[in-house]
Amino acid sequence: MKNEPGNNGVFVISLDLELLWGIWDVASKDGAYGENIKAVKKVIPALLSLFEQYSIKATFATVGFLFAKNKTELSASLPSQKPKYSNPGYNVYLKEINSVGIDETDDPFHFGFSLLQLLKNSCHEIGTHTHSHYYCLENGQTAEDFEADLLAAKKIATANNIKLESFVFPRNQVNENYLQILYNNGIKAYRGNPTSWIYKPRRFAAEILFIRLCRLIDAYLPVSGMNGHSLTSQKNKPVNIAASRFMKPWFMPLSWLEPLRLYRIKQEMTNAAKNKKLYHLWWHPHNFGKNLDKNIKNLSILLNHYQQLNKKYGFTCCSMQEAALLIATKK
Repeated sequence: MKNEPGNNGVFVISLDLELLWGIWDVASKDGAYGENIKAVKKVIPALLSLFEQYSIKATFATVGFLFAKNKTELSASLPSQKPKYSNPGYNVYLKEINSVGIDETDDPFHFGFSLLQLLKNSCHEIGTHTHSHYYCLENGQTAEDFEADLLAAKKIATANNIKLESFVFPRNQVNENYLQILYNNGIKAYRGNPTSWIYKPRRFAAEILFIRLCRLIDAYLPVSGMNGHSLTSQKNKPVNIAASRFMKPWFMPLSWLEPLRLYRIKQEMTNAAKNKKLYHLWWHPHNFGKNLDKNIKNLSILLNHYQQLNKKYGFTCCSMQEAALLIATKK
């Protein structure tokens, strides 16, 4: 396989590793989705094995809380300045953090240090998904709160010999006003949103049913176009390694549409490879928590297509940080 990106298209995969911290305000560990969270311990090894098979380098954007081995380390890692969301239902410090157990054995929903060790021993990049799964567009929080959260994430990462250089906004709430803060704190890349209006960054309450329906249709039909991006940079800001497509998990009621969904993604990948653009696929490990075999099979189909594009067009896979580095080398 060709390994140097050069002036060819770039294929990026990022995964938002958050466990229950990412969905505590919309789902319960005791509910149906709790099994998805617990199954992440099976999902990560399966993904690492598949990525090795297809020579994939990915970015795992990880919530800082997951860097803690136990409740004592978690408590010690909290920022002194915490967000004061207008909606207290979003505030993890008032709600979910009070329910954590002792450690990963006692509470696999909130702790995942063993997963962090697997990633550290791999070739993949560990980025940050903020320390607390911080909501950057919700009312009540401030730039100062955000920077305190980021510094807390950096501190516990450094304690684990990890340098954070890539950033993913929780719930894709990209806040342009915070890009300078990211840059000033050593972040070289962030995942922006696709350019279509249906993916515009919004507060959670603004994610109305119509927009979600449009996104669902877009997974199967080219509502938003091909979603390939040109790699460009802005002065004193991290590079936008913009998202192209969320890798929806296999879902029984819509399983008859799976060939169409995979065809849509392959067409987008081919378009990016031909036109020397960036194509960025992303999802959460817990999305694969149910029907893991079917989800791995679907991903294998896409990664096999990537290999074909690599041979034909030099389409090359790299981490978010490596994609950002391409910009510097081209200047």
